[in-house]
Amino acid sequence: MEKFKGPTTGFTKATCGWRALLLPQQNRQSLYMYGSEVAVEKECMRQLESGVFVIHPFSPMRSYYIMVMMAITFLNLIGIPMEIAFLDGDSGVAWESFNVFSDTLFLLDVVLNFRMGIITEDAEEAILDIKKIRVCYLRTWFIPDVIAAFPIGYILLFADLHYHNDDNPSKANKMMRILMFVRILSLIRLARVSRLVRFFNEVEKVSNANLEVVRLFFRILSLFMMIFLLCHWNGCIQYFVPMLEEFPTDCWVRKENLMNSTVIVKYSWGVFRALSQMIALSYGSMDAPTNYIEMWIVMVSMVSGCMMYTILVANATTMIANLDPAAKEYKSKMSRLEHYMAFMKLPPELHLRISNYYQARYGGKWFDEKYIMDTISSSLKEQILMVMCSQLLKKVPMFQNREETFINDVLLKLHYEVFQEGDVIVRQNVPGNRMFFIDHGEALMETESYEKELCDGDFFGETCVLTKGKHLATVKALTDCQCFSLSWDDFQEALRGFPDIKKDLEKMILVNSDGEVV
Repeated sequence: MEKFKGPTTGFTKATCGWRALLLPQQNRQSLYMYGSEVAVEKECMRQLESGVFVIHPFSPMRSYYIMVMMAITFLNLIGIPMEIAFLDGDSGVAWESFNVFSDTLFLLDVVLNFRMGIITEDAEEAILDIKKIRVCYLRTWFIPDVIAAFPIGYILLFADLHYHNDDNPSKANKMMRILMFVRILSLIRLARVSRLVRFFNEVEKVSNANLEVVRLFFRILSLFMMIFLLCHWNGCIQYFVPMLEEFPTDCWVRKENLMNSTVIVKYSWGVFRALSQMIALSYGSMDAPTNYIEMWIVMVSMVSGCMMYTILVANATTMIANLDPAAKEYKSKMSRLEHYMAFMKLPPELHLRISNYYQARYGGKWFDEKYIMDTISSSLKEQILMVMCSQLLKKVPMFQNREETFINDVLLKLHYEVFQEGDVIVRQNVPGNRMFFIDHGEALMETESYEKELCDGDFFGETCVLTKGKHLATVKALTDCQCFSLSWDDFQEALRGFPDIKKDLEKMILVNSDGEVV
């Protein structure tokens, strides 16, 4: 049978069919939770063997569903206040159809939540048992979701049809009042904002790109969407309250002569007043509020503005604090180093060289390389060093055409070092026990009879790592040099498992070099 290359591997189309959309897909989050592709496949088998309709939290259907519901919810949270405040029942067929569609979708969402798998922070696998899902949903979000999904759109549609078809004036007036009450009652649909927040959290959990940058993007997006909704709702309230009072003579709407203006003009003025009050810039008009209702609106706007500012500052501070922790750790280490050098009364020249060394060594970001290399697997460590140093080893004659396992062992023995401009790396006629590979930088190798410039990819000190003898030349850094070093002890340890290579190298020691070996 043809293999299915969807969210899982190892399954067939005949086995999965449309149910493949309900199964977990392989992404960073699912692999992080289950540990491997095989474990994800076992999770798929567990769901298939259950034989019930359950949408897995990591399934493609769940991801697409969340995206659609986020868009619909956001449109609802924008459109509902606009309809109540400014449209005055003349929303049109398109908006009424969208209302009915949204109500239907949110009612369906309540039903689907009884079949939606759950991921908990301390669980090792998703909850797919129907009874557990039902109990968990009923204890948490069921009541808020039912309130938010109350089908006001259907009620308004039927009431509008009855109102337009009724020719009795008294009944029409009564129905009009009922319609106004129902429209005010429809504000309960704004409780759908809780769904929007939950959708954002779920997007973070099941995002296919489980990266800190993506999480930061969603946090910023959700923060600004909440601020926008707060300003939008406040702007709608600014106009809605005078409308309920049938626009008294001292209200701001009459003062600004907006009674017969277009919806966009009314909305713009409402948002302008809201923002002016929220940032405590002005009342949004030349005159202060003259009645107690407008006065309360202004006070609530100012308080909500203070809350918005506090939330914005708190979130921004948290994001900045969590952004680039390596750079912050570096600044902290450098601050301690500055205090140490001041305490030791080091001369300014040495003070500057030490600071420059740390900048060249760490590049403004502090990390514990030894801890990182010790905690990862030996295979990953070999791959990292292979990427960084394999080309350096291939240029050394004694490492050319050697076994890959031997090269990997040598790679694991390399140590990263940084030398500053002017540093003497090795001195002539001084015993040495290390050889060096220049990764980046320039150095000058000199003796009494000749000089030679070394650059990226060059090496020196191989005689010392072979014989533990004296250096034949002095090597001085012309620029900041990033090098890898191999010590005699580490090299001998690597040779223990390769006696044939050790014999070949001992023969090389007996052969005279061309004079350019340090």
